[in-house]
Amino acid sequence: MKFERASGVLLHPTSLPSAYGIGDLGPAAYRWIEWLAGAGCKLWQVLPLSPTGYGDSPYQCFSAFAGNPYLISPEFLLRDGWLHSNDLVEKTDWPAERVDYGRLIPWKLNLLERAYLRFAADPGPARPAFEQFCARNAAWLDDFALFMALKEAHGGGAWDGWPAPLRQRDPAALAAAADRHADALQRFKFYQFLFFQQWNALRQFANRQGVRIIGDVPIFVAYDSADVWAHPDLFYLDAQGCPTVVAGVPPDYFSPTGQLWGNPLYRWEIHKQTGYAWWLARLRAVLEMVDIIRLDHFRGFAGYWEVPAGEPTAVKGRWVAGPGADFFQAVQQALGDLPLVAEDLGEITPDVVELRDRFALPGMKILQFAFTGPDNPFLPHHYTPHCVVYTGTHDNDTARGWYESAPEAEKDFARRYLGVDGADFAWDLIRTAWRSVAVFALAPMQDLLNLGTEARMNYPSRLGGNWEWRMTASALTPQLQQALRELNTLYSR
Repeated sequence: MKFERASGVLLHPTSLPSAYGIGDLGPAAYRWIEWLAGAGCKLWQVLPLSPTGYGDSPYQCFSAFAGNPYLISPEFLLRDGWLHSNDLVEKTDWPAERVDYGRLIPWKLNLLERAYLRFAADPGPARPAFEQFCARNAAWLDDFALFMALKEAHGGGAWDGWPAPLRQRDPAALAAAADRHADALQRFKFYQFLFFQQWNALRQFANRQGVRIIGDVPIFVAYDSADVWAHPDLFYLDAQGCPTVVAGVPPDYFSPTGQLWGNPLYRWEIHKQTGYAWWLARLRAVLEMVDIIRLDHFRGFAGYWEVPAGEPTAVKGRWVAGPGADFFQAVQQALGDLPLVAEDLGEITPDVVELRDRFALPGMKILQFAFTGPDNPFLPHHYTPHCVVYTGTHDNDTARGWYESAPEAEKDFARRYLGVDGADFAWDLIRTAWRSVAVFALAPMQDLLNLGTEARMNYPSRLGGNWEWRMTASALTPQLQQALRELNTLYSR
């Protein structure tokens, strides 16, 4: 797909200001879009919007199709009559600059359950819309709701610890479970109904403001997910439902033992036999939520690192060919012109470049990676217009944090290359991205706010303490908006 020159901001909804412990799809999200449009930006990039599980990571979700119920706005539930004002009087003293997931999750689920009980008692005019939603999304929603109900009934444990008839999806056992947990199934479906009702309204508002949303599709899914439980034939699992091989990346300069992600790997030959039906359904579902997709770990479609299950590190892995062009031809035939951005970072070999360029997908350039010398491909003088430049991503330090901790040789090269003294490095990087030839230029909100390492969103190698950053309600100033608008005017974005 041919994109037009534009700019935008990377900001996950959980990072929006809110009085209820986590950014959500309520009034602050609308104010954010208005501010973004007023700054002349045409893009808002978010992380995956699915229901988070272990470690609160949006890249380890209970479903690749469902929405995250923690993003449902209490204010809009109050507006729509699913909550009463006395449901929100409890003083919780939420931190303003981070999400305290340990406290937030039980509180939010309790709130959502109150909303469901009101719906169950008197659905009123919402009943037809709810029933229509359930029917339209039955292909994934029925399995997801049963998965979540069973997970709840088994104390939240992963599905590989359930009784064998449920693990192995014995039809009689599933039917009995669905009957036994009928109310829980309706409750989890209702949460999805609320999420999509609120998200769809927000996206339509963004589009009316001239803002397109860039979503994110992780290449792999979590083992403890409705996707793997409901479709075990699509993954490398043994007779007990346990992975035989898992995903990771090989050792490199930054990690001598590689990265062991642990996600189950796809049996691509089975996907091909079905015409990639599951993947097409997944991409269609995401494209109903967003306008453009960032395809995470694009290199895995050319070739991926396979590690035997049970290995303590990713060292003893091997490269295995991915589905390659056959997959993207199927996607193109089913979906037409591909509104995709290829996350082509990491160990990129010629086959990855060939696959990306064959389907005219723009790749990513990260300015934080650029300052090792004049031949570095992340430096703007090497760009072609058909790429997307970022000051950094959710996996990087903030621009200011990078500058404050980078080797002196890289800082010196960066100052010389940019022609700056480093006193306002985050905005020096933003200006460099915006004036480059890259078709899209994006920066995390933390860089616009010139925040340090304390505002970093994710440390890929750290367990816990990630995905917590939030901006305060006072962050979106007219002065900041005008500064961003000036760059968009100067550089035709």
